[in-house]
Parts: sequence; structure tokens; C-alpha cells
Amino acid sequence: MADNYLERREEALRSAGKVVLRRNTPSLDTLLLKNRSHRAYDTTYEVARRQLDAIVSVNTKIPSGRNAQKLRFKLLESREGGEGFCRFLHLGGYLPELHLPAPGTEPQAFIVVCSTEAESPTIDIDLGISLQSMALKAVEIGLNALIIRAFDHNEVKQALNLELEPIAVLAVGKGLDKIELTEIPAGASTRYYRKDGVHYVPKIRIEDLLL
Repeated sequence: MADNYLERREEALRSAGKVVLRRNTPSLDTLLLKNRSHRAYDTTYEVARRQLDAIVSVNTKIPSGRNAQKLRFKLLESREGGEGFCRFLHLGGYLPELHLPAPGTEPQAFIVVCSTEAESPTIDIDLGISLQSMALKAVEIGLNALIIRAFDHNEVKQALNLELEPIAVLAVGKGLDKIELTEIPAGASTRYYRKDGVHYVPKIRIEDLLL
């Protein structure tokens, strides 16, 4: 209750044009480490519309190629998402044997990203910036997210009666996965994997990223 009150109070102050200073604001490194791709969610947690609005609002602040701002967003609250919408999605491409998400752990809320023009390198760069920024915002407000590009485009477009082409989906909720990063040298396998209930994500070490 306290956290929700503080969030609502901050939103009200921002709407009134006030500058909000937060104590113990997490660093970017902290947000990046917490921003993991969860494929299992607490289905008892209902993501509020105001939380989805807050996540999408980052798009009014981020860069865009030629400042064209061609992306548009369809919000699906918990009562509109869940297992029904998940039938269009394909999660965990490296773990097909798990048939993710497992029953009872489906994400409940979604942000469907559409474009007002055909996909292009510029649109794809804008999309990457948008999705990462929204995922970081989700983490900042105590949620988790999963960027999804593998989904049934035509079925989603028809099911949501969209005039624009959907190009990505961001699942949002309270993640349940235990996720750890592992350091690897360049050339090693970057496939994520699971062992003893932990989801491991290999990341190339910094010295091998530098040219």
C-alpha cells in the first residue's frame, strides 16, 4: 500500500509540473542487472493500467530516428491478456522442450508495439530503444518484462482489431524466474539454459567486447 501511495503521489506531482526527487534511486547498473527476461509470472498479481501507462510514457522522452516517432502502442491489462493472449506467443526458443510459459505462470499484461510504416533499419533501431527503455521502466516500478518478437503477427492483428502492423510484444508482470548471468569468453555458446531451477544467461566478458 505504501509503495502504491508513493507512486500515485509522485505521478500527481509530475502531472502538476513539480520536480520529484527520490531517495535511494537505483543506479542504471542496478536497473540493467534486474532487467532480466522473465518467462514465468505471478498470475495473482494484477498489473494496473496506470503502471502500463507509466511504462509507455518513456516513449515521450527517448530518441527516435529523424525524430519521426513512428511507433504506437496497444495496452492489454490483466483481464485482457493472460493465457488467452499467450497462445499467440512463442517463448524460450532455446528451450522448446519446456513449452514456456508453464501453465499457471503466464504473463497477464502486455504492450503490443505497432509501427505506422513498414519495418526498416530506422524503425528497428527505434523499436530496440523503445523496448529496452520500457523494460527498464518496468523494473524501476517493481515489475518485470519480456521482449517478444516471436509471435503470430496476423493472429494478433486480427484478435486486437489493429489497423497497424504489430512488430513486437512486451509482456509485463511480477516475474518468478530465478535468473543469473554467467561470464563467457568470445566464441563460447551464448545460448541461455536452465539447471537446478536457475535460468542462466551467458554474457561475453568486457575484455572480449573491446576492439
